[in-house]
Amino acid sequence: MDKAELDLCYITATEAITAFKAKKLSPVDLMKAMVARCEAVNPKVNAITYSFYERALDQARVAEAKYMKTDGRLRPLEGIPVAIKDFHPIKDEITTFGSRLYKDFRPDNTAPTVERLFDAGAIMHIRTTTPEFAHSSVTKSPLWGVTRNPWNPEYTAGGSSGGSGAAVASGMTTVADGTDGGGSIRIPSSACGIVGYKAPFGRNPLDREHPFESLLHYGPMTRSVADAALLQNVMSGPHPADACTLREKVTLPESYPDISGWKVAFSMDLGYFEVDREVRKNTLEAIEVFKSLGCQVDQVETGWNWSILDAWMTHWEGLFAGIAGDDQYRWYEMDPFCAEVMKKGMQHSAAKFYRANLVRGNMYKVLAPMLDKYNILVSPTLAVPAVRATQSNADPDFRINDKPIYAYLGWQMTYAFNLVPQHPAMSIPSGFASTRVPTGLHIVSKTYDDHTVFQAAAAYEAARPWRTQRPNL
Repeated sequence: MDKAELDLCYITATEAITAFKAKKLSPVDLMKAMVARCEAVNPKVNAITYSFYERALDQARVAEAKYMKTDGRLRPLEGIPVAIKDFHPIKDEITTFGSRLYKDFRPDNTAPTVERLFDAGAIMHIRTTTPEFAHSSVTKSPLWGVTRNPWNPEYTAGGSSGGSGAAVASGMTTVADGTDGGGSIRIPSSACGIVGYKAPFGRNPLDREHPFESLLHYGPMTRSVADAALLQNVMSGPHPADACTLREKVTLPESYPDISGWKVAFSMDLGYFEVDREVRKNTLEAIEVFKSLGCQVDQVETGWNWSILDAWMTHWEGLFAGIAGDDQYRWYEMDPFCAEVMKKGMQHSAAKFYRANLVRGNMYKVLAPMLDKYNILVSPTLAVPAVRATQSNADPDFRINDKPIYAYLGWQMTYAFNLVPQHPAMSIPSGFASTRVPTGLHIVSKTYDDHTVFQAAAAYEAARPWRTQRPNL
């Protein structure tokens, strides 16, 4: 692949659409570059479950014809290649949820946000890997194997939207979607050096398989903040399939004014995480960027503790048992750790499940007044850059700074904000570790304040652009 073709693989959606409209780029040429990149790179990262190259090229030709006309009937994502996570139902397309139990399953419906991406003109050329039932922050499964980080294949691309993160970072797609129940958009975004957005609960519709589930969020995974806004504008808004979607439709602009004079709250550890030294270093450097932008940055104490982990685990295990309980008699076909999560969930009482809400309420008692005083709260996205690609969730010897840490969730600082789901949260790149694996900065604002998160991220991106960096694949 020559430099011109490789540059196409790293173009943003907003840049591509501008070039399409100016007739300087064809959707067909963009898709051909993506297909070539997928064929060259995927054997190294294993991020694709299914591909649809010929169909995607046919759809790109249709999009090309639309751009050649002058009647203005162009959709917001016309001709843009999109990777869809193989956890999101698509009618009549095999959707495996990363599980051997569903290796031939074809849903009878399409997730609302996915349908909106298609209706907006995005073209699906690949489905991306996920751990079984999206249960893990390391993307590996008995069905699809191990997905690796494009920056360093010895490390994970994160999870559970790890395939999407790896695909965007390695130039195999222009944009991708993900789901986030404990950080599954933001974790791979941090580990892969891209932008990932968890919208506030109700902003984007859920699929019908997870009704009223406040932990779970569909959202965009992109190479730029403007692209995240572009996808978010398409994905968001009320939908008849989800009673929780908000009637208010928030439209995000491509650009924002500066953030001089803002007050930024900063927590390195959210009160209880052990944070890797290199992550600390990159986070402190990111804080200096906000200061250079004219912000006042204050270190704050959340008072949070490991009770948050227990609350999230109780909810997550109960959620999984409720949804996958019908498969309990086929547990021997599942990832053993995944099966154990289901079994634990089936043992929880309704009282214990509800007590998780009391923890959530106490978390909000801290966060609400803090974000009334400050524009945003920033912290590391992950306590480590990434773990090994084959890391076991049950590893009893996992350590950070030589201290024993719970391998499953002890390094993911994201899940706390799924327990206070009305707060929007975004991960953006903050630098690289010595392993060449990226690190991420986590930005949170007050409830339903999407604009503030995007404004902060856009200002940081402009001051410290990261798109010139590419994995050496």
